[in-house]
Amino acid sequence: MKTLRNIILGAILLSVCIPEHAQSNDFQGHHYVVIGAFAIKKNAVRFTSRATTGNLQAKFELNPNRQLYYVYVLTTDDRQQAIDLALRLRSESPYNDTWVFKGLLGEEQIMATRGVDINPATLDKVEEVLIGDQPVPAEEKNAPSRQVTFEEVSPTDQQTTTLSTAEDLSGKNFLFKVFRADTKEAIEGDINVIDSERSKKVGSYAANRQVRITNPNNKSGNLSLITEVFGYRKIQREINFNNPEAADIATDQDNTVVIPFELVRLQKGDIAVMYNVYFFKDAAVMRPESRWEVNSLLDMLNENPKYKIKIHGHTNGNAPGKIISIDEKSDNFFALTNTRDGFGSAKKLSEERAEVIKSYLIANGVDPKRMQVKAWGGKKPVVDKLHSLAENNVRVEIEILEN
Repeated sequence: MKTLRNIILGAILLSVCIPEHAQSNDFQGHHYVVIGAFAIKKNAVRFTSRATTGNLQAKFELNPNRQLYYVYVLTTDDRQQAIDLALRLRSESPYNDTWVFKGLLGEEQIMATRGVDINPATLDKVEEVLIGDQPVPAEEKNAPSRQVTFEEVSPTDQQTTTLSTAEDLSGKNFLFKVFRADTKEAIEGDINVIDSERSKKVGSYAANRQVRITNPNNKSGNLSLITEVFGYRKIQREINFNNPEAADIATDQDNTVVIPFELVRLQKGDIAVMYNVYFFKDAAVMRPESRWEVNSLLDMLNENPKYKIKIHGHTNGNAPGKIISIDEKSDNFFALTNTRDGFGSAKKLSEERAEVIKSYLIANGVDPKRMQVKAWGGKKPVVDKLHSLAENNVRVEIEILEN
């Protein structure tokens, strides 16, 4: 029997990339397998990131007609393929409210093309979709933004789990406190839990809130806890599930094991991968979901004017091909509008992708003298170019030259 992971990967390989400008008057749209909808964009970004961590290649786009951000894991013109995957996700994954949207998503959507949400079980039209955000009290709607504290719970986290984990009475409650070492402010992120004995991922868990982790049932009980928040140094801690003890580990009154992770900013010589920066196919144009992490880089540079960085661009393979570039007069870095088509090497594509991030930072006030660009093409893959996870080769890395 096929595993859910294989089903999803197979579906992803068959998915269709939708250029935002490829619309016509008689176009009826595509089928999206949707696993969540959010009124707050930041929640959609975080939910998308965690769904991807859980072996789903999730993306999100705005549905202007509902004014909601739809998080989806497949785009296809094959209606039955979308229905089948949605049904399997409902029955075999935590995403038991998955549905199919037929139409167009994205800020450039033609408003006349309203689209329709479909219940995969009944094939009926869905009039109202379940929104993943909690209602915002009226007195807080106009309140200024604030740092997340240890006590706050994001609505998306109540839905967060991975395909390989489930709540189990034999588990333990943990609270991973992730915060800045200098200011003690909480930082949003995830903790990857690895079975050290089997070198197998147990799951990804949200920081700064109570989570339940099942017993790995290995001989030693040893686990590795890894957090990698962009802009900060990676931290890895080793614990024993059966006896999680260390000088800074405590157990609170609710029998929850509390483990701190003090993060420090990247230092000279560090290289960090921008895991949540994505590009349109064959394009030096970032997808909208990339905005959050690029802004995290911007915040880091603004916080410390001494930072100087090198932006490394990578592709999957070295084959030349089509390159879609942002028009020189355009300031839209996150949509396939005002673009021009060209042709070039993989190295050229990786260079333009690094340059577009540099251009975005310059447009937001960063001195260009603080940034360099290095294009690698496909010379430094992380997996084979034909691997099922070959898309991980398409990435941008930030090297700290000075701090």
